[in-house]
Amino acid sequence: MSPAMASGSVTGRIHSWDLSTGVDGPGTRFVLFVSGCPLRCLYCANPDTWHLRDGREATVDEVMEEIDKYRNFLVTAGGGVTLTGGEPLLQPAFTGAVLRRCREAGLHTALDTSGLLGARATDGLLAATDLVLLDIKSFDVTTYRKLTGGALAPTLNFATRLERLGKRVWIRYVLVPGWTDDEDAVDGLAGFLSGLDCVERVDILPFHKLGTAKYDALGIPFPLRDTPVPDRALVDRVRGQFRERGLVAH
Repeated sequence: MSPAMASGSVTGRIHSWDLSTGVDGPGTRFVLFVSGCPLRCLYCANPDTWHLRDGREATVDEVMEEIDKYRNFLVTAGGGVTLTGGEPLLQPAFTGAVLRRCREAGLHTALDTSGLLGARATDGLLAATDLVLLDIKSFDVTTYRKLTGGALAPTLNFATRLERLGKRVWIRYVLVPGWTDDEDAVDGLAGFLSGLDCVERVDILPFHKLGTAKYDALGIPFPLRDTPVPDRALVDRVRGQFRERGLVAH
């Protein structure tokens, strides 16, 4: 049995999929949302992906059948496939199998991850990943714990591993007033990232409340309902801090 045939029967829990341009990697992307996440970020816009049970079971073959419908379009548009969630590394066997199959199909691959479970990403999984979208929530250990419920160290360890492997990395940083706008913490992160040649860009993502309706539908409180969105001056200041360290910031 060929590796592709063997991987086709691997199953995972997926929430949904969508097409996007400009925010989930280069070009137009087929974005697969997998279910399950170990973090509980206070600003999370997708609380409906927190639990494995929130999704439906699908085989790699079924996922690839859907992706194949858009293959020619994705290639022409200079895009590819992005796995996000939830947290794709909560299901490493499934995630790795999808990435490998996409790579075999000639599609650019991207992995969107918090890095918390980076140790679960095998070298083989990362070899099938063209780009890692690494979400670093905060550079302050205490703030990170309060904001996400998790630890910062595994993400930083994963970042240094990606550097050793020479993987292309885009950093995603959600800017939340009162939480991730501290000048010293931002400067600390910028300093850390400036020492990693693998980091191609830093995307500053302004906090938004587009997921509020999902919290209401699930009957759970949205912790940052009353937190303001960042204004242009704050976004520009934070972008400027990264640029001062020689990083490309958007």
